Amino acid sequence: MADDSDLERTEPASPRRLEQAREDGDVPRSRELATCTVLLAAGVGIWVLGDAMLRPLRRLLVAGLSLEREQAFDPNLLLTNLGAKLLDVLIAFAPLGGLLILVAICSPLLIGGWLFSTKALQPNFGKLNPLSGIRNMFSANAGVELIKAIGKTVLVGFVAWIVIKGQMDAVMGLSGESLKDGTSHLGHILLVSFLSIVSGLVFIALIDAPYQMWHYANKLKMTREELRQEAKESDGNPEIKAKIRQQQREMARRRMMSEIPNADVVVTNPTHYAVALKYTDGKMRAPQVVAKGADDVAAKIRAIAQENNVPMLEAPPLARALFKHTELGDEIPAALYTAVAEVLAYVFQLRSYRQQGGVRPDAPTELDVPPELDPHNPASAPANGVIQ
Repeated sequence: MADDSDLERTEPASPRRLEQAREDGDVPRSRELATCTVLLAAGVGIWVLGDAMLRPLRRLLVAGLSLEREQAFDPNLLLTNLGAKLLDVLIAFAPLGGLLILVAICSPLLIGGWLFSTKALQPNFGKLNPLSGIRNMFSANAGVELIKAIGKTVLVGFVAWIVIKGQMDAVMGLSGESLKDGTSHLGHILLVSFLSIVSGLVFIALIDAPYQMWHYANKLKMTREELRQEAKESDGNPEIKAKIRQQQREMARRRMMSEIPNADVVVTNPTHYAVALKYTDGKMRAPQVVAKGADDVAAKIRAIAQENNVPMLEAPPLARALFKHTELGDEIPAALYTAVAEVLAYVFQLRSYRQQGGVRPDAPTELDVPPELDPHNPASAPANGVIQ
């Protein structure tokens, strides 16, 4: 039973599954909603812009029924005049065309959002398989589409019958009106009938849009096994993750080693620990740890410091406290301000001695390191003051 439940598509699609479907051009779409919005936009556009579009049509009709003598003997002039009139008509219909294009582009945003995917344009010869076509003809989705088409035909036909029946007396009365009034009245009847019939599609669109969203979500449902496999792929292979972490550590170590030549001092244990400190007056509130390491890494730090003439001070309690209670980029703890200040004062004096000569400064013999910060917890450990 557990195996059967794992193979049943009962779980909602994961965000990754939805993203892959969008990349493949598969999003929920409602053709009924798109058709309804475009037709309604066309009807409303004609209602609002009808007079502005009829005037150039009227002028074109008058110009087409009028033939001047020059045009009769010069076909080129006739074609030029006709082209100018057609351009006027296109300009007059441009607002309606722009409205329909805008609605056609924006209507997908109502369900599924706008999407452009080149994968949907790639040829798929699997769709030419006749067996797949036959299965699709007798699928549940095909049955729903058939029922929807029949319902749409019946509903639109019923609405059209009601509209035509209601306008029958008005249509019969057109024969008693003048040409101008009858033409205007006929246009009004046609426009109202069109909007009334199209409004019947709103009912179908309100049913089809939620159904398409439900059908899309149901189609992308996943089994529990697929979810577990996807989670495993997302988490990655443990060996690969370990290798990635190792590479990240190596990159961090290389970055750390590149900061050592710019350090002011390296405090050592002398062999087990090494911590490089830097302080820039006016830019840092307190000295910062730019590198630290133990054993082999500490030896590498000392070697780089020696190559770049960075002063090194053997101060085991301070080195242990800094290694234990700081991370790369951290400022030193406030409890170590006094000890580190003595170290930096000595380093700056030593730097001045190396540049200008004079009396060599004495290395600090005792550093104030709180016992609670020293992992070895000595009462007080003096530095031996060996400068390398």
